[in-house]
Amino acid sequence: MTAPLQPALETDLPATPLLQRALLIRRAEERLLELFADGELSGTVHCCIGQELVGATLGEILIPDDTVFSNHRCHGHYLGAGHDLEGLFAEIMGRRDGACRGLGGSQHLHRDGFYSGGILGGLVPIAAGAGMAHGLDASPGIAVALIGDGTLGEGVLYETMNLAALWHLPLLLVLERNGVAQSTDTRTTTAGTAAGRAEAFGIPVVETGTADPAALSAAAAHATHKVRSGAGPAMLIIDTYRLAPHSKGDDHRDPAQIAARWLRDPLRRALDQGGETIAALDRAARERVEQAVETARASPIPDPNVLLPRTADPEPACFHQVAATDGRRVVTALRDGLKALLDTDPGVLLLGEDVEDPYGGAFKATAGLSTLFPGRVRNTPISEAAIVGIGTGLALGGRRALVEIMFGDFVLLAADQLINQAAKLHTVYGTSGPGRLVLRTPMGGHRGYGPTHSQTLDRHLVGVPGLRVAALHSLLDPLTIYRGLLDGDSDPAVVLENKLLYGRRLGASLPDGFIAWQTADTLPTVRVAPDDTTADVTLIGYGGMLDELLTAADRLFAEHDVLAQVLCPAQIFPFDLGPLRPLLAGSRAIVVAEEGQGFASFGAEVLAQLAERPVPGRPRLARVAAAPVPIPAAPSLEGAVLPTADSVVTATLEVLHGAG
Repeated sequence: MTAPLQPALETDLPATPLLQRALLIRRAEERLLELFADGELSGTVHCCIGQELVGATLGEILIPDDTVFSNHRCHGHYLGAGHDLEGLFAEIMGRRDGACRGLGGSQHLHRDGFYSGGILGGLVPIAAGAGMAHGLDASPGIAVALIGDGTLGEGVLYETMNLAALWHLPLLLVLERNGVAQSTDTRTTTAGTAAGRAEAFGIPVVETGTADPAALSAAAAHATHKVRSGAGPAMLIIDTYRLAPHSKGDDHRDPAQIAARWLRDPLRRALDQGGETIAALDRAARERVEQAVETARASPIPDPNVLLPRTADPEPACFHQVAATDGRRVVTALRDGLKALLDTDPGVLLLGEDVEDPYGGAFKATAGLSTLFPGRVRNTPISEAAIVGIGTGLALGGRRALVEIMFGDFVLLAADQLINQAAKLHTVYGTSGPGRLVLRTPMGGHRGYGPTHSQTLDRHLVGVPGLRVAALHSLLDPLTIYRGLLDGDSDPAVVLENKLLYGRRLGASLPDGFIAWQTADTLPTVRVAPDDTTADVTLIGYGGMLDELLTAADRLFAEHDVLAQVLCPAQIFPFDLGPLRPLLAGSRAIVVAEEGQGFASFGAEVLAQLAERPVPGRPRLARVAAAPVPIPAAPSLEGAVLPTADSVVTATLEVLHGAG
């Protein structure tokens, strides 16, 4: 464990605003532990007793334009950055007037330009994205990310360091080095040095400690100046010591060691040796804390109805005929759509692996765009988590980030950034504004790419509150979907682009004699049928599966005299079958088809909604999905595993025959 620097004499902490902030943090943390012991708090608290000078120093280096990203031990950072004591206590006490209205608790705080989160390293790439937004806006602000020893084990930290250094992002990484990761001595978990890791990316490092407050202030100012000067990221390493447990009472360190550290505590030394002036500051801090506690107690309990979605019956969907398509290849239409978005909105950026010219993306969806929009269409390293996190940070900074993940199979490498970070921001932190994050990714098989490049993995994304999932298909211009997502609500979105779809032409899959209608929604549902009469069978699917369903519908009508209608939503989560229910009345069977696995999937959700609220006549239900095995590379095997029009026709006839 790295020992803090030996403190100077009793002049260490004079009666300055730095000491005033530190005392307020100390008394607030102590009071939180008392409230927990008295049963007034639930959940958990992670206090920074012993490390208060880190948060207090933030008040010296921050300006209003800065954006701060903290971690689970965030109370001191929040108060040191100048945010309200009342909001802190109300939040942790679960009250409506809390910093996050009671949604975030101890680990998730938000006020103007301040964010904290409970997953180590999770906010670091988001901080880099926010810093990038500052740079693009020519703002004097920088992004500050506060991390601890434990974060040195998170890979996303190094992905972010690399990108921040490559792009000279205004990011200050502040490492509070207390020598312990929750309960583990970091000498047993961390090879090399933290400084060496940062310097490997060309990031300058400034090292200091809380034992010498004057040196700490000077070092923090020096590191911050480096970043504000436009030189790119820097790391400030602060040696410190956590005197309190990791969380509440779970401390297993040597009591003698802790007692010795208490004797060296700068705040205790200041109180013991500072006379009446410092004692008065301490009394004022205690009084402010008690006032904040009483204010929080008077705050109302949050109303669950404000958070929970309404359950009123939806209005039936209204359809109008789909406009004639121009027959462009889908990849061309997609490229044209991306160009239109970049052309009409200077806030749109497109990031991803190999998206720049001359390559133009693995499927050529971005060919030519980096030449037309240099700096706004940008290659990234193979760092999926950091790419998505930076996109989220750009969105927080008011930009509209289109992030490409080269293959959908790789999206799970960014699962934390999507599920635990981006999807939570709008609801938990109450963020709003023009910024958006939309992730594009090719999915699907039938190209012989094998088990790790052929999957349709939307089942791991649908059902995540705050994350929208949509899919391109051949009857809608891709621009309709992307513009709808960028102009829609603040929730991040993932768009599935079926690989086979790229080479197909818009509208070409519509069978002769069939008509296509669409709803008026921003992300419309398409209905296809020979006419507007009641169908014998309803086929439901999305994305590239639409073409298989249309082929199946054509064959069912021509070969078996079965009238089938096809329903294809552009948005598969959230998805409510309610507005489409009138179309299902009279169907003898409903068949749901998807290219991914059937278990716990979009199709399973459709069938569950039908089971919960059966349609009149109780049609028979069936589903078609990929076989439950890894997708093979050999064409003969891959074709046997993935669903096709043949399997849809077979399943439909079987369910109709079973219906008698």
